[in-house]
Order: sequence, then C-alpha cells, then structure tokens
Amino acid sequence: MKDIFFCPEESNFYSNCVQNFVLRDCRDSESIVEFGSGDGSPIINSLLKNKFDGFIQGFELNASACKAANLTIDEYNLAHKYIIHNSCLFQSSKPQARYLLANPPYIPAPDSDIYMPLLFGGIDGATVTNELLSLNYENVLILVSSFSNPQSTINQAKENDYFVESFMVLPLKFGYYSSEPKVKKYIESLRLKKIAYYSGDYYFLAGVLFKKSQKSTVDLSSELAQIMTSL
Repeated sequence: MKDIFFCPEESNFYSNCVQNFVLRDCRDSESIVEFGSGDGSPIINSLLKNKFDGFIQGFELNASACKAANLTIDEYNLAHKYIIHNSCLFQSSKPQARYLLANPPYIPAPDSDIYMPLLFGGIDGATVTNELLSLNYENVLILVSSFSNPQSTINQAKENDYFVESFMVLPLKFGYYSSEPKVKKYIESLRLKKIAYYSGDYYFLAGVLFKKSQKSTVDLSSELAQIMTSL
C-alpha cells in the first residue's frame, strides 16, 4: 500500500487549475482554505509561479503526507504563505476564506477497504465532493471525476446557490488507485446505472470553479454536465 497519493498528471492539472482560476485573480492578502492537501506539491508549484501574497491553510488527514508537505514548504521558504494542518476541515472551526480548494477523494467503492482508504469518496465517489459544496464558501475550486456521479455534484452546487463560472477538462487514464480490481469492477456497475461515465481506460477529470450566484452571470453548468456525461 502506498503511503502518499501519487499521480503527477493529476497533481499538475490541479496545480494549473489553481493558478488559472484562483491565484491570478486573488486580491492582496487573500485567505484560502484547502481540503486534502496531500504532499502539498500542487499548491507549492503554483506558489512558485505566482506573485501571491495571501495565505493558504491546508487540511490533510494523512500524517505522512502532511509531514512531507510541511518539510517541502519550509525548504522553499513558503511557510508565510502556506501551512498544512494534520486534521480534518469538516471537524475544524471552519476558517474564514474567500476560496476553498480541493482535489477531494473521489474513488467510488462499496466500502473504504481499498488501496488507500483516504481516497474513498463514498459509494458513488461524490460524497466528500458534495459535502464540500455545503460549507458555504463564496468560491469553490474542486476537481470532479466523470466516474463519480458528476451530475449529483452539479445538482448539489445548484441547491447551494453556486453556478459554474469556469472549468477545464483533462482526459485521464485509470491509474493505480482506480484500477484496483475491486474498484474498477464497482465503477463498471455504476456505469450501468448511468452514475459513472468513462470510455475504455479513460475518464474525464474537470477542474471546476463554483461561485455563489450573482445576477446576470453566465452559468456553464449545462455545458459541464454535457461533457462529463458524454463518455
């Protein structure tokens, strides 16, 4: 069993989404919260490429990942911009921030007995994602998987008065965690129920910026739903 989540392609995509949808538009001394920081590499890479002068608080349950992340943060002298707590955001006092960032656990499975239990996203893969959209942050940048009931996430966003302001999509090959026989077989069963969408060995991963509704704003929810359920 691997101790720390590792998928360079996914991490790089998350980092690009953070740069393009959040850091470039941040005001001075912006406050950001991150759920499930992992080894911290996506945010660290983003901070090294941007002149962001705010502060990001990360929350990560994996003690090994948290330790590795904070060591790297110290190595790059970024502790004044980024710190990761070895705790759960849902059990915290909910830090104030304009943005919530997350590449949440989205592996669907009948239970959490999988290669890396912290990647279990509930029986449809969208449980944690949808819970994050109930925390009422003004802006939420989150990665959404096409095999993890994406329509339920779009519906949850609407119920919580979010619209889709921006998104980008990456075709991603099933990796180490999603190819576990137990998981892959279960995802196949979800596909028959039109909850999971993929083609061959590929699925879509979308980086989506949800914003609280405002009048006269274009909502890209329908376009996102069409793409994520097209496989």
